[in-house]
Amino acid sequence: MIFNKDTAEKTAELLLQINAIKLNPGNPFTWASGWKSPIYCDNRLILSFPAIRNYVRDEFAKNIEKQFGKPDVIAGVATGAIGIGMLVAESLGLPFVYVRPEAKKHGRLNQVEGFLQKGQNVVVVEDLISTGNSSLLAVEALRAAGANIKGMAAIFTYGFDVADQNFKNANIDLFTLSNYTNLLNLAVAKKYITEEEEQTLREWNVSPSTWNIEV
Repeated sequence: MIFNKDTAEKTAELLLQINAIKLNPGNPFTWASGWKSPIYCDNRLILSFPAIRNYVRDEFAKNIEKQFGKPDVIAGVATGAIGIGMLVAESLGLPFVYVRPEAKKHGRLNQVEGFLQKGQNVVVVEDLISTGNSSLLAVEALRAAGANIKGMAAIFTYGFDVADQNFKNANIDLFTLSNYTNLLNLAVAKKYITEEEEQTLREWNVSPSTWNIEV
């Protein structure tokens, strides 16, 4: 669910402007999962544009507090959300921790890095939601460390049905600054893509794991 429509449209426009989101239906990208995709999202580019990263930071800070109440700690999911998560924590005057994909195999064997007390209320910040699996592994690690997860806030979601179901099963409320629907509507309105390309992008979103597979 998006925080609000105005923020969703503005965020989508900014991501397109800096090529954080690339739309290329004619020459699909290949994800790490092996899926073919007509879209690629790299929100880490946001950190290189001060005005845009400040906008994202401020929208996160405002909407997190409005939606979840002020938590005790902000947690970022490594590695993509460490930078923006830390900026949000700084804006709210809160401690920050980050969560590794898995525990370190040396030293203190930490998966959650930073100071976190059992029972503290945590909002998790993520940069991108696809299936939600990696994001929810971070939630599991925080819960194992004794955190009370108030919810998750992400910059962008592809809006896959499987992600919605995964978050529902984990009993985690997810809110995003923007999403796939708002992105496509804006991309058509601003003529980033043609109507034919829009159709391709919508077809992919329905069944991303099987799209563009040669039989």
